[in-house]
Formats: sequence, C-alpha cells, structure tokens
Amino acid sequence: MAINVKLHAFEGPLDLLLHLIEKAEVDIYDIPIAEITDQYLQYISMMEIHDLEVSSEFLVMAATLLEIKSKMLLPKPKKEEEVTDAVDPREELIQKLIEYKKYKEASLELKDKLGVFDKVFYKSPEPIEDYIYDVSSISNVSLDMLYISFRNILLKNVSQKRPSFSEIYREVVTVDDKIKLINKLLISKPSFYFDDLFLNCCNKYEIIVTFLAVLELLKRRSLIIDQERNFARILIKRRAKDM
Repeated sequence: MAINVKLHAFEGPLDLLLHLIEKAEVDIYDIPIAEITDQYLQYISMMEIHDLEVSSEFLVMAATLLEIKSKMLLPKPKKEEEVTDAVDPREELIQKLIEYKKYKEASLELKDKLGVFDKVFYKSPEPIEDYIYDVSSISNVSLDMLYISFRNILLKNVSQKRPSFSEIYREVVTVDDKIKLINKLLISKPSFYFDDLFLNCCNKYEIIVTFLAVLELLKRRSLIIDQERNFARILIKRRAKDM
C-alpha cells in the first residue's frame, strides 16, 4: 500500500533548513549538525522520489552540511594543543540562517499588513483651488454676517401673519432657477441688496433655495457681496470678467 507524504513548499535551502531547526526545537546558535543534516538529506530524497525538481541550491546546501558534519566529526585536539581562536564550522551557516529568519519574519509581517490594507480604499487627491476661500468675492462681509442676515430673513418670514385659509398649490423651485434669476438681475443692474432677493419668496423652502443659489454663485466667482459699513445692508454686485 502506497504511503502519501505531504511535502511543504520551501522557497530555498535556508527556508527548509530553518523549518527543520524549528521543528526539532533546537537552539539556532547550537545546531546539532549531524541530526539536521540527516533530516535535510531525507527531505531531498523524498523530493526526488516524488519527481519534484531539485534545484542546484538545495544540492549545494546538502554538500555544505555534509562538509560541516565531517568537520564536526573530526577528533578534537588535546587541551594543550587547542587554539583559542578556533572557528566553529557552523558559524557562517548560523549567521546566514539568522539573517534569513529576520527577513522572513519581516516579510510575514508585511504580508499581514497587506491583507489589512488591501481592503482599504483611498480617494485620489483633487485640486482644491475652487474650494479655497476667495477674499476677492467677499468684501467687508464675513460668512457669519451673511448667515445672520439669512437667518433674520427666515425669522421674518415665519413671523408674518398668515391668512386663515389659502389656496393650496405646488410649485417646484430649483437652485438653477434662482441662479438664472440672479444672473438676470445682475445683467439689468450692477448691484442690488441681498435681502431684496427674498421679497417675492412664497415660503421657507424658496428662501433656502435662493440662499443656496447665492452661495453657488459665490463659489463660481460670478458675483461679489459687499457691505459699505457695519450693520449696513449687504450688497450683491456684478463681478467684472477680468477679476
């Protein structure tokens, strides 16, 4: 009966070697080179049995492990003959494994972050020139003063006496309609008072739409609002084309 063996995919010989060390739960600074070499060669044999392509890097590492193993098996010199500067045959391999482990852990952390930020959508930057506060469109008038004037018009509309009965009708007024009306007024005369725009407004809805039309024209830099002195009536003026 055939035995199915599941092989892990490794990115290279160092990846396989690190896996064997972690699986054996041994200290990376004190690798039992004989045991790890035998396991490494067994894994290479399984790769060949399963007709997997064995790259030259895996074979070079196998030869390196065998060389280190042979050096470790050589008889140690007597104490009086020992050299204090003796180099551990495993040292170079250990340094490579430590460095590879650092890169692998960093890549796994980046992979986790990629999984998180891959679900995040960013909005591309847009030009903001049209949204910057245009001081040339508002002269001696703050936005607070403009809002206060608009609020007073709303309160005046609410406080007006209403007849006990009236005809019910539906009239749809849009911002575009009011923009056309304001542009027509600016063509007929160079300026007019802000509150005069609301004299013929029938209800609160129309007042709000008219105010939005003024703000839209300010955004388009199609008009100028001005106030000659404090507490004076706010003026809406035609904007010169070259401004």
